[in-house]
Amino acid sequence: MISEQIKSDLQNSSWIRAMFEEGERLRAIYGADKVYDFSLGNPDYEPPAKVRDTLKGLVMNETPGLHRYTSNAGHIDVRQRIADQLSRESGLTLAAGHIIMTCGAAGGLNVVLKTILDPGDEVILLAPYFVEYHFYAKNHGGKVVVVPTGDDFLPDTAVLAASISPKTRAIILNSPNNPTGVVYSEAALKNIAEVVNAKEQEYGTEILAISDEPYYKLVYDGVKVTNLMTVFKNAAIVNSFSKSLALPGERIGYIALSPNIQNVGLLIDGMVFANRTLGYVNAPSIFQKVVAECLDEGPDTEEYQRRRDTLYNHITSLGFSCTKPQGAFYLFPKSPEPDDVAFVKQALEYNLLLVPGRGFASPGYFRLAYCVDFKTIEGALPAFEKLAKHYF
Repeated sequence: MISEQIKSDLQNSSWIRAMFEEGERLRAIYGADKVYDFSLGNPDYEPPAKVRDTLKGLVMNETPGLHRYTSNAGHIDVRQRIADQLSRESGLTLAAGHIIMTCGAAGGLNVVLKTILDPGDEVILLAPYFVEYHFYAKNHGGKVVVVPTGDDFLPDTAVLAASISPKTRAIILNSPNNPTGVVYSEAALKNIAEVVNAKEQEYGTEILAISDEPYYKLVYDGVKVTNLMTVFKNAAIVNSFSKSLALPGERIGYIALSPNIQNVGLLIDGMVFANRTLGYVNAPSIFQKVVAECLDEGPDTEEYQRRRDTLYNHITSLGFSCTKPQGAFYLFPKSPEPDDVAFVKQALEYNLLLVPGRGFASPGYFRLAYCVDFKTIEGALPAFEKLAKHYF
């Protein structure tokens, strides 16, 4: 009954979920307080008070039409408010017509790829990357071209240039990055854009730079996230409020297209059509209204920075090598043995749930998500010490 393609994909699917399920098994044996689960990027904090108050007000005031179908692109007033915010950030002039409300960033990415890809078209991914990008491209007949990055997790421009072909239609950029926490500087983005622009001219093609930005408000140490529209002519921002407002279960996000894209209106029309025909129909109506009132709200970055610093300082003092993340809520250290899966299995001996780097197309590393209660982090420190003694 099941397709051969899905059977194959299941065998190569997310290590994140596999480790989370292993955690369920360990919790049943040892109790939740004795298991240190760093596998899943699921925010542990509650949404800001303004989110809750706005939702309560919308429901209690019995706002007319709140639960009806919206335009497939979303409520126009909501889209205009997002356009106004992006206009302020980018210095460009965006209108409601440049915005499509989506069922989270995952829904948004699928809408974008469905709209721009023909079978066999290529999508550039910079490794390490969020594993689902691979499946999203395949969903719509795309072929993934993986470009490795260096120790700084930035691509070598010569390697990137050699990876772009006449079939390249998109490059997905994720900053702040999952799993590394790296934030691409404006200079780094300009280097990438220079390569993309040169290849567009060489081949007479258009390549869409897609910025997946669910972590754009989770940055530390004064780091700024560069708006992709200020660097790339052909730019799409795909965002969600899963991390910025702690609403992952509500599946609410948006696509924003640069007004500099040639025939941007046709591209928008295609995405609105794809939003409908992929079965999303429209983003959740009530949460469109909620997020419109909360665009200036954000997470407690000071608390996340405390968690980052505690874990980063501890594991590096034990001998682990790790690039200090500038954003998101992940560490991506090098595995102390070449086989990252074997390392993660060894960590299970100390009830530590980590994710192997090969789950992000980067063997030899491991990821830990520090969006967990600080007590979990404190409890895990001795377990990391025992794990380190096994290797160092």
